[in-house]
Amino acid sequence: MTTTVLISGAGIAGPALAFWLRERGFVPTVVERAPALREGGSAVDFRGEQMTLLKRMGILEDIRAKETAMGSQVVVDTRGKKVAEMPSVFFSGEVEIERGDLTRILYDHTKNDVEYVFGDWITGLDELADGVDVTFAHGEKRRFDLVVGADGLHSGVRRLAFGEEERFRTDLGFHTAGFTAPNHLDLDHLGQICSVPGRTVMVASGRDRSVLNVSFVFASGPLEVHRRDIEAQKKVLVERYADFGWEAPALLEGLADVEVLYFDSLSQIHLDKWSQGRVVLLGDAAWCAGPGGSGTGLAMMGAYILAGELAAARGDHEVAFARYEEKLRGPVKVSQKQAAGIGTFLAPKTRFMVGYRNFLYRVLGSKPMTKVFTWITSRAANAATLENYDTPVTARGQLHLPGLKK
Repeated sequence: MTTTVLISGAGIAGPALAFWLRERGFVPTVVERAPALREGGSAVDFRGEQMTLLKRMGILEDIRAKETAMGSQVVVDTRGKKVAEMPSVFFSGEVEIERGDLTRILYDHTKNDVEYVFGDWITGLDELADGVDVTFAHGEKRRFDLVVGADGLHSGVRRLAFGEEERFRTDLGFHTAGFTAPNHLDLDHLGQICSVPGRTVMVASGRDRSVLNVSFVFASGPLEVHRRDIEAQKKVLVERYADFGWEAPALLEGLADVEVLYFDSLSQIHLDKWSQGRVVLLGDAAWCAGPGGSGTGLAMMGAYILAGELAAARGDHEVAFARYEEKLRGPVKVSQKQAAGIGTFLAPKTRFMVGYRNFLYRVLGSKPMTKVFTWITSRAANAATLENYDTPVTARGQLHLPGLKK
């Protein structure tokens, strides 16, 4: 009976899986390369069937206490003139929360029963008949029954178990960057979007009115910039947005003092199979869709299904992994299809397409179209079925199955 599970990644998918594995009687350990939980980050939203999952986890009220409560997103031109307005439900779903706040909630709900190891990462996987010997950058070698890569688009576990990232990554032709800055625009639960051909700036301020969340999206082929070289990334942004206008000069000036910058390509991951022996992938490591694909909610649904199938299969990982993949392949396909064109929508490449996109915003933002657009944006969220894994658990979540090690 499989009992010990090493999870790489303490973002959202990893702690969500740890939550459900603990509830199903397994013994999870989470290893995270960062020295502590990552704070801040972009907002993530939930809608449809995903809301049921949050209720089942008992974290919905915690999320509501930290929700952004974002209002409308206003599209402006480079003079600051309003050209369209989108209701909050389109971008923020039924509830929206900053990524760092959600990570903290998941961590707080698991930290007493789950081992977390920060400041370390997996450097080697040696699968044996009865487990996987795992080597770490700093810690001692350990053996686990299963290993889960929940470590994002640039997954180290995927590289070790499946091969180099370039074999599975499809770039969508855009890059994105995000950081926080002082709210010099005095936005109050409001967002603004400004686009010129091939480039967009998005700003918003939600729960904390002193903070402005800034996002750049721009058309670009591959960039020779290391993903941990923040100064080189800042240089790219300054070069790309130097002549943008609107609020870009002030934002770029503040960029010099930014210490935490998210910078990456918009990319998808396509794998023929999400598992290799006793190693399995979850979330962006397995199927990264990109913005607009309801990726956070789908990753949490995947965590629920993976843990549930492992319990239903009584720890038989071959059976559980196959069922997990069978149930999620369809929803992932919907998610990736929905997100495939998001870059073109966020940063249209021609003046005509910018105008056409803004026209669509005006049409879709009208009251008669609200239900239609809400249905469109909810397709990925409702693609995965939330099954009821009716396994009885004790008050501390330990599953009573014969042969299960305590």
